[in-house]
Amino acid sequence: MDRLSSMAVFVRAADLGSFAAAADAFEISGPMVGKHVRFLEERLGVRLLNRTTRRQSLTEAGQAYYERCRAVLAEAEAADAVVADELSEPRGRLRVTMPALLGRHCIAPLLMKLARKYPHLELDLSFADPIADIVEAGYDLAIRTGDLDDQSGLIARRIASQRMVVCGARSYLRANGKPKSLDDLAAHQAIIYRRSGRVRPWLFPQQDQPAREIMPSGRLRLDDLEAIADAAAQGMGLAWLPYWLVRERLNAGALVDLFGGQVEFLYDCHALWPRSPRLPLAEAHDMTQAPGPPLTPRPPSGRALGR
Repeated sequence: MDRLSSMAVFVRAADLGSFAAAADAFEISGPMVGKHVRFLEERLGVRLLNRTTRRQSLTEAGQAYYERCRAVLAEAEAADAVVADELSEPRGRLRVTMPALLGRHCIAPLLMKLARKYPHLELDLSFADPIADIVEAGYDLAIRTGDLDDQSGLIARRIASQRMVVCGARSYLRANGKPKSLDDLAAHQAIIYRRSGRVRPWLFPQQDQPAREIMPSGRLRLDDLEAIADAAAQGMGLAWLPYWLVRERLNAGALVDLFGGQVEFLYDCHALWPRSPRLPLAEAHDMTQAPGPPLTPRPPSGRALGR
């Protein structure tokens, strides 16, 4: 007998709880299901299923073998699908979760371009700053920035970096002076980004050393980056923000980049997805050709968002 076929029958029998149900699923006879299971048991030299007239259950060895069989069958299906995908266009549903602002400004435009190109592709997008459990929530792909926490069961690829700049309005600088160095920041009002009750430091790279951390101080604390950019443009203080978010304000003169890109910090942007099953074909097609950050599980490009 073919071992892969017998594995598939065994897994289905375990999932459905009976040989009869597995026989119906594969359109074979009940005795043939039994032959497939016995073939595996004889080959392995262990009993995989305990069977009575009323019920069946996996043995301890059967449970371990069942888990590995599921993984093997999933990989076999993925291998078949790779070849099939080469002959077809992306289709099906792609569920993606991403930070709200980064998603709207940088990621969604790429996905919209992909959706226009491939009419059989469905997108299910979540714009949410709280980090979701990818597997538990059923997402195919997640976009995250900064340091990654627990990655167990996930594949992660750096897909881009986002420039961070210190900026302020001309009205604020006229009233309070322009800082000439990082040490001068302590004497200025900062508009503070507080997320999940935590104030995050401003980070600045140093030659061959860990990034310098400056804890901002000020009377405004906000949990929305867009609101911080608006407050900074109104002269309420200095802000440390992603370049892609304030680019238009800088170009229009509403904000000024205080250090001219000399001490900019790059936050890595990652794509994460479950190790199994594989992503739909959508993730493999042409996303690096669109403007903005690449969104594809390939080696990092080193691009900086907004450049």
